[in-house]
Amino acid sequence: MNPVAQNNYGPAQLLPSFLATLGQRLPAYPGSLLCVAALNLVLRPHLPDDVRAGLAGRHLRVRVSDAGVAFDFTWRGEGFAALRNNGVPDLEIGACTRDFIALARREQDPDTLFFSRRLSMEGDTELGLLVKNTLDAIDVPVTELGRQALSRVVNALPGRRAAR
Repeated sequence: MNPVAQNNYGPAQLLPSFLATLGQRLPAYPGSLLCVAALNLVLRPHLPDDVRAGLAGRHLRVRVSDAGVAFDFTWRGEGFAALRNNGVPDLEIGACTRDFIALARREQDPDTLFFSRRLSMEGDTELGLLVKNTLDAIDVPVTELGRQALSRVVNALPGRRAAR
């Protein structure tokens, strides 16, 4: 059974404590590498040039509160690049695992989570709005984009015939 933490607006699902403990003990940088690989696979193709310019050189951090992990990255050249945790980011976005999944699946609205204090954004307000509005503008759930991207990768593997 998953532990549940209370916040001001009701329970928030948390990961089992052994997973949170594991997350806190793992080095952050390899996780950031995995995070940017996913961002580049799923989001990069959908980012307009003005968004790419707005993200360029900015230090972003995604903090998964119940997992005890944070992923630091930036936009560099033509894609996201991992950063080592080197100080205060320009923007930090935080939530528990379940809320990030709900956002990716479009089961929850970011404004609802923000105003219920289940999603936090700290730092540059303008950058936060750029990120939020960009994600809102993508018509399909991020999880569906991920499935489509993964399917393209698998179909491109050597020896794999395209489906007819």
